[in-house]
Amino acid sequence: MTRLSAIVITKNEAGNIAGCLDSLAFCDERIVVDSGSSDDTARIAESKGARVVQHAFEGFGAQKNFALSLAQGEWVLSLDADERVTTELAAEIMAAIGQPASDCYEMPRLSSFCGRAMRHSGWFPDYVLRLFRRGKTRFSDDLVHERVIPAGAVTRLKHPLIHHPVLRLEDALSRMDRYSTSGAEMLVASGRRVSFITGIVRGLWAFIRTYLLRGGFLDGREGFLLAVANAEGTYYRYMKAWLKGR
Repeated sequence: MTRLSAIVITKNEAGNIAGCLDSLAFCDERIVVDSGSSDDTARIAESKGARVVQHAFEGFGAQKNFALSLAQGEWVLSLDADERVTTELAAEIMAAIGQPASDCYEMPRLSSFCGRAMRHSGWFPDYVLRLFRRGKTRFSDDLVHERVIPAGAVTRLKHPLIHHPVLRLEDALSRMDRYSTSGAEMLVASGRRVSFITGIVRGLWAFIRTYLLRGGFLDGREGFLLAVANAEGTYYRYMKAWLKGR
């Protein structure tokens, strides 16, 4: 019987997928849903023993729901390619599903920015719901920033999930462009009214919230870089929405 399935969605993640799948070696099955990578993502995933399925990308929520539909385990662990499960977290996960306290579990996530673990700036503990009993829940259909819709009470695990979303400043700029475009599309689709001044005010507020209110200054120079990146991402999301809606 398949007890625990791991699901990962990918697009050009050749630099990340091996480390991700290695950290999921404790799972009974590992499923990678790839959306037409032009690099070696699929080949590397297959060499690690994962089941690789190609599927056209229609949004993060839809893609993860498709991956979920392929899982056979009683429990499902969903990861992004730039995330890693530590040995301590793996042991805690196995203990949790061995004697479940609920159908959904969330865990703290420790993310790094340009090589520094960010323990402030609103990035930690950053609880994310990633472990759940199959058939009890699903992902939201959001184009970006999708989430697991919990089924009942959510139990928290103690050990953190390791996350490496931004290795270089170039990565931050690339993510900012992609996510601001998707976020703008969601704003337009919602029918929300966005003015030119909205982007300026929201961008400034994002910097203040990250750097001052959430203690980004305690994360050193990287904390300042992150606050600026958050401000720019917010600014461009609203400006792109404004331009689309003109």
